[in-house]
Amino acid sequence: MHHPEKEDDMGSAANVEGTDTSEEEAGLTKLWKEVRELSLGCGSDVERLHLPPSPIQFLRDFVMPNKPCIITDGLPHWPALTKWTNAYLTALLQNQIVSLHFTPNGRADSVVKPTINSDSCFVSAHVERIPFPAALEYIAGSEHWERGAVAYAQEQNGCFMSEYSLLAQDVETDIPWATEALGSKPEAVNLWIGNERATTSFHKDHYENLYVVVSGEKHFLLLPPTDLHRMYIKEYPAAHYVRSEAKLVVSSR
Repeated sequence: MHHPEKEDDMGSAANVEGTDTSEEEAGLTKLWKEVRELSLGCGSDVERLHLPPSPIQFLRDFVMPNKPCIITDGLPHWPALTKWTNAYLTALLQNQIVSLHFTPNGRADSVVKPTINSDSCFVSAHVERIPFPAALEYIAGSEHWERGAVAYAQEQNGCFMSEYSLLAQDVETDIPWATEALGSKPEAVNLWIGNERATTSFHKDHYENLYVVVSGEKHFLLLPPTDLHRMYIKEYPAAHYVRSEAKLVVSSR
């Protein structure tokens, strides 16, 4: 399993006999900047749209050049924007069993060094299947079996239709202009519910994403493909958190 670790500084080039590494680094830095500017422009701001784009605009201006965008009020007709309160969700999903992910610090699917003397490993969350009302209480922090544990409803693989299908009446399971631009409906639709402590670790997706914030806020840190050389990708053994005596511990089994 591979995991990209974030680095703030440029990686130094390996020493090669007869090569001036400072000139080599300068050349690589210049090439990186030129490719980045050609792809993304000179600014660092993400373009904000105040109306949904047409399919051709979305494909031409964002999908093809691999550029992100923010669409303000892009789906004002969704009932979910006004209906999805804690009381509404609890009433509608009172008998629904959902997957809830637990970590000690909110960082699931991340590189962890379990002990001082152990090697680092790529650790996934501890997952429990529980009724939705209880899951929402865990996320809100009013209930927890381990002091400080962070709960996050972050199941993937199309969990919206498998675990939250009763909510489908409040949203569209595909966004028409995006479906037309991409040539297909979404392969998976997921619903994630978390609090301010939940963090998704640095990763790379192999498909296009449209993320709709129904309530609250979500912060993204994005790096373009031109920054691949700044990512130190390594291979780590896989592990996961398990519940042991009211604590979360790392297990490689």
